[in-house]
Amino acid sequence: MSEIKPDADFWSKHPSAQKILLDPAGRSLDSDAFAGIFAKAEMTGRDLVFVVGGHDGLPQAWRDRADLLVSLSVMTMPHELARAVLAEQIYRAFTILRGHPYPR
Repeated sequence: MSEIKPDADFWSKHPSAQKILLDPAGRSLDSDAFAGIFAKAEMTGRDLVFVVGGHDGLPQAWRDRADLLVSLSVMTMPHELARAVLAEQIYRAFTILRGHPYPR
């Protein structure tokens, strides 16, 4: 995990990665559907880059260029908490894919 400034050009640093931006207006996914993103990335050999907005959200230009917008919740939460929720969901996705009992 690393923090970047809104003027950073992470698009050119990760040109072939799937860019998934967390946005309240994005798609709501259950944990199995979220794990499906990782399953597809594993099959295609494509990296995933997740972006959590700061206090002011994400620039509209970034949302327009995203491969996928995902909503963690319709409720507002601090970006630090959103990062923690995202990290847990990534862990959960891998345990689902590996058949681990954690996500029961």
